[in-house]
Amino acid sequence: MPARRARPTPIHPMNAWIHSLGLDLLKPLLVALLLPPVPLLLLTLLGAWWLRRRPLAGWTLVLASVGLQWTLWTTAGADAVAEALLDLPPPIRQPVALQAEPPAHGQQVIVVLGGGRTAGAEYHEVSLNPLSMERLRYGVWLSRETGFPLAFSGGLGPGFDGPSEGSIAVRIAREEFRHPLRWMEDRSRDTHENALRTIEMLRDQDVGRLIVVTHDLHLPRALRHFERARDAAGLSMQVVPAPVGITERGPKRLFGDYLPSPQGIARSRYALREWLGLLAGA
Repeated sequence: MPARRARPTPIHPMNAWIHSLGLDLLKPLLVALLLPPVPLLLLTLLGAWWLRRRPLAGWTLVLASVGLQWTLWTTAGADAVAEALLDLPPPIRQPVALQAEPPAHGQQVIVVLGGGRTAGAEYHEVSLNPLSMERLRYGVWLSRETGFPLAFSGGLGPGFDGPSEGSIAVRIAREEFRHPLRWMEDRSRDTHENALRTIEMLRDQDVGRLIVVTHDLHLPRALRHFERARDAAGLSMQVVPAPVGITERGPKRLFGDYLPSPQGIARSRYALREWLGLLAGA
């Protein structure tokens, strides 16, 4: 069989524009300005400025801002926003089902996407942040349950130096989880590059199904990038979501679900950030 010719590596226009202008360091600032509470605080200030000139419009803006902030900071509101804006995949209830229904060809591989690093004072080394650790832990568990090999994708974010997420994950998987990684890539700077470089790393490994581990809110955007990278490489592997961070709740909401909480704030911001990323094609 003749060797498959690799197609040119696709570069998303938004990412290419940001990298070409050297604006990588401004991405965190732009995200902070676009996400709550900044837009809602500006709405409050605008309403306050109008209170004397246009009392009805001013009070409408102030009350709307307060109402939106309360809603977004609750877990009930955060879940509603996430479900309305994002196509969230269900969790993998039975990992053994992946074994029972193998792909038509090739092996199954689990890839964990990095979510950041942290330099906690309690450790003498740079470690993975809570998002990355939650993903890596689930990836290791899923690998043990299924016997599928495990990969990790994560490099250095803009403005960071020191060890990459990938090298940290190799150490933690080996020393703390006693479950070494099979593959690791540590050059990616964002989700777009996670997909490109992971597909590049695995293109000669006869992968029939790629199981992508990341948070549920991140998966819609991650899957889009992985499917694009797969198609550009001329491969036919299945891309399967394996979400983490899903909170199981009972049939009825609790009173506390309608009160502002750190969990509600974090989930709302995360959902809105991913939605903006989808709109921008990032």
